Amino acid sequence: MKACFMGLGYIGLPTAIIAAKHGIQVIGVDINPEVVDKTNNGCLHFIEPGLEGMLKEVVRDGVFHAALKPEHSDAFFIVVPTPFCGNHEPDISYVEAATRTVIPFLEEGNLFVIESTSPVGTTDKMAKIIFDERPELKGKIRIAYCPERVLPGNVIYELVHNDRVIGGMDEASVKIASDFYRIFVQGELHPTNCKTAELCKLTENSSRDSQIAFANELSIICDKADINVWELIKLANKHPRVNILQPGCGVGGHCIAIDPYFIATEFPAESKMISTAREVNNYKSFWCAEKTINAILEFEISHKRKPVVAMMGLAFKPDIDDLRESPAKYIVTKVIQKFNNADILIVEPNLKEHKIFKLSDYREAYCRADIVVFLTAHSVFKTLSWRDDKVILDFCGIFRKK
Repeated sequence: MKACFMGLGYIGLPTAIIAAKHGIQVIGVDINPEVVDKTNNGCLHFIEPGLEGMLKEVVRDGVFHAALKPEHSDAFFIVVPTPFCGNHEPDISYVEAATRTVIPFLEEGNLFVIESTSPVGTTDKMAKIIFDERPELKGKIRIAYCPERVLPGNVIYELVHNDRVIGGMDEASVKIASDFYRIFVQGELHPTNCKTAELCKLTENSSRDSQIAFANELSIICDKADINVWELIKLANKHPRVNILQPGCGVGGHCIAIDPYFIATEFPAESKMISTAREVNNYKSFWCAEKTINAILEFEISHKRKPVVAMMGLAFKPDIDDLRESPAKYIVTKVIQKFNNADILIVEPNLKEHKIFKLSDYREAYCRADIVVFLTAHSVFKTLSWRDDKVILDFCGIFRKK
């Protein structure tokens, strides 16, 4: 068995490595030469605990290599980004480009799987593109959609142990795709059709977005009512059928912050709650930026000088280096734009450097700052002690105080 993974990002590379670890000969394809070179040298180009050691092992054993172009394989997997463009409209151009790239390499009996989060009907569209260019393959290859279900920071475990939904264009496609995933997935495989699998992925992330929106809306209400939101949620969750999530400074990442738009764009009249949840979570980021700006202005008025401000965290969730759609990055940018010459210290302990922001050590920043703004609940931040001599805006529950 030889498998070709198109895309070596946060999902494609870990999946390719896990497949190689389980005896599959794997080629990983990426359009970025730097990513290909680093990967072939056994170096991970993002942070994921335990994964770099596995990468070095599969490269050393000759069961995995990266390249700029695909090769003839038994199975092809499309694991590329699906961002949005314009007015939050889904952009499947990367999926289409990757599909067109592998078309010359497809042969009778091959398996073609899309893992990229996609609008409903994307798999059917890619199948049409394939068969328009290679009509002789119609009925001769198997096509399926299998969305990923992993949490950054715990990818190795979840790729193996989480259940997977296998949506096939026909029963034979479901079976062949299931046979592949059973090689390394210990979770249950749930068969369905392509459209249901596509909407299932979007539904999972839209559900999470709505739950987070409820917590974020509560936090804004509590701020106005002078109530500790952390205590409120803790008490409300004592009810046996209540499980409110923790609020933050918004919602980021390449899934939860984007996928609801894939539903809302296609079904605008029917997705009122999904759309409202997106508005609430986007507003929470704006609200946090305004709270920070007001705190700086109040400090200047009361102390007759400009404060030193520490913005703690850029990643979209704790203990990772992923800044995609990060509300923290949005808030930092808004504050810097408002106070162009201010002494603002930007902290992201999971990055060595950033192309735009000059990064500071989290301990030095906390010590120097007059105003400390916690945006991401990184574990190292929780080692810091509360300081009464500082203005602390804790948007992510580091101290569980207002």
